[in-house]
Amino acid sequence: MSYLLDVNALVALIWASHVDHDRAMRWREGKTLTLCPLTELGFLRVSTSPAFNARMTDARQALRAFIEEESPGFIAADVRALTGMEPPHSKSTTDYYLANLAAKHGLKLATFDRGIAHPAAEEIA
Repeated sequence: MSYLLDVNALVALIWASHVDHDRAMRWREGKTLTLCPLTELGFLRVSTSPAFNARMTDARQALRAFIEEESPGFIAADVRALTGMEPPHSKSTTDYYLANLAAKHGLKLATFDRGIAHPAAEEIA
């Protein structure tokens, strides 16, 4: 199975200081990973927020290094917002979009988020 990484999974994989880094690294073993523009942009946004406080240059370099080392697949964000399962509330809009995108491409969305009731979403254990 191939996995589209949610932003939280990508952040945890790249930043060794992330609380879930070790868990993400164990989960990642033997899996095929995929990114999309939303997950890449989300990584940059979260990394440069007060939570991580990385400089944009450093966040971009970390993402670049991950892409070069891991060679994840890449898919376009080619699903309309109204396609696929409807999110139950506004907080889950992006999660459901990414799960719908993953489903369209025969992938699973790998996330640390709990309770995404979408058949293409899989919580990282």
